[in-house]
Amino acid sequence: MNEEIRSLAPNNLWNKFADLNEVPRPSKKEERVIEFIKNFGNKLNLETIVDKVGNVIIKKPATSGMENKKAVVLQSHLDMVHQKNNDTRFDFDTQGIEMYVDGDWVRAKGTTLGADNGLGVATIMAILESDSIQHPSLEALFTIDEETGMTGAKGLEPGMLKGEILLNLDTEEDDEIGIGCAGGVDVTATRSYKQENTTKDSKAFKITLNGLKGGHSGMDIIKGLGNANKLMNRLLFSVSENLDLRISEINGGGLRNAIPRESEAVVVMDDLQEKALLFELEGEIEKIKDEFIKLEPNLAVSITEVEVPEKIMETNVQEAVLKSVYAAHNGVYRMSPEIEGLVETSNNVARVEVKDGNVVVKCLTRSSVESSKDDLANGLRSGFELAGFDVELSGDYPGWAPNRDSAILTVLDELYQKMFHEKADIAACHAGLECGIIGNHYPEMDMISFGPTIRGAHSPDERASIKSAQKYWKFVLEILKNIPQKN
Repeated sequence: MNEEIRSLAPNNLWNKFADLNEVPRPSKKEERVIEFIKNFGNKLNLETIVDKVGNVIIKKPATSGMENKKAVVLQSHLDMVHQKNNDTRFDFDTQGIEMYVDGDWVRAKGTTLGADNGLGVATIMAILESDSIQHPSLEALFTIDEETGMTGAKGLEPGMLKGEILLNLDTEEDDEIGIGCAGGVDVTATRSYKQENTTKDSKAFKITLNGLKGGHSGMDIIKGLGNANKLMNRLLFSVSENLDLRISEINGGGLRNAIPRESEAVVVMDDLQEKALLFELEGEIEKIKDEFIKLEPNLAVSITEVEVPEKIMETNVQEAVLKSVYAAHNGVYRMSPEIEGLVETSNNVARVEVKDGNVVVKCLTRSSVESSKDDLANGLRSGFELAGFDVELSGDYPGWAPNRDSAILTVLDELYQKMFHEKADIAACHAGLECGIIGNHYPEMDMISFGPTIRGAHSPDERASIKSAQKYWKFVLEILKNIPQKN
């Protein structure tokens, strides 16, 4: 099925990407891809190390004439975001990604593509395998679990790497050179509630909200896209203000780093209020669709009658949950006053689950400024705690502070202009790259980030540009030739 991908140019890059995408590699379940990369390094007879957390390091000596260049760390992460459309039958634990070519784009059939960060991994594999690419001494660093905790980067031990320059291959615009990124913290609110029995003469309805674009909760947060959890909560709140609506279940969103695209809720009410319920819902649905017509043209909400469940949420807790989720900030919180167009701080209300007497709300708060990140996280915590939730802040990781005096930045900046006859966009991004964490372990390492153009990361609309991959591959090879001499 992926043979048309293997025929694309540059052939060695796309072949390695196709090989990689045959290996299931969801975050937190990277055992098979770790073994795959370890075997790859061993087959090349290169020094291959798997550290105690599962990162794989493969070392390759400099090619002839490049021995006096500074040693380089090539870094990408092995895991991928596992998202699929509701009507797609796919098991990320057992199946390889099914890819196809759509004009200039490589896409996957109803799932995320894994170009984030699989194209970076494939790049490194192709360089390690080649006997014709010129390069200095290399250390290939394949980290794990970047997407759901950055535990690979966090667990990287000081002293494992000797390279002086780190090239992170996880940027998603081919005209961008990354010099900084946001840090993040997980905000998780949980509480229990008493379940009440449904009464006789009740009717139940399933409300399904889908068709949203979704996307990367950092890079795409500035777009103001619809958040399925917030929109579903708005519907339920609006109706419950006027009618005795009772919630049985809510199942919305998924991973913290993906803007939620879909949500379902099962609600119960007296059968005499059925017409009023539908009238209220349809009115609010039309308002939302009008607001999002330009951003979310495929937004859809359906209401279907279902079997009446036995249990519903107690009234006072239901009110507290709806109000706290309504109050929880979602989207851009603050723009950077120093870098034009950069989101400084944001939050994604990523997951809302109500079931069997328990409520869970999961958020990911990002910021390039630690104090602003703490401010927003504390605001979220305060709102949920007032509503009776227990709140945990976890998975905290630092941002990567820009260094405009970076020597490797100068190399890439000048080389990009020479090769492509235009100036690159030198920027920080509102996403969590591993550079900030690795920089804590290796404070003297000079770091830079770049990559091919990828759209729709963290959603089933993820796609990688074929022309951009060709441009990026040429850039990578020239960078390796132009690494500075050792001091």
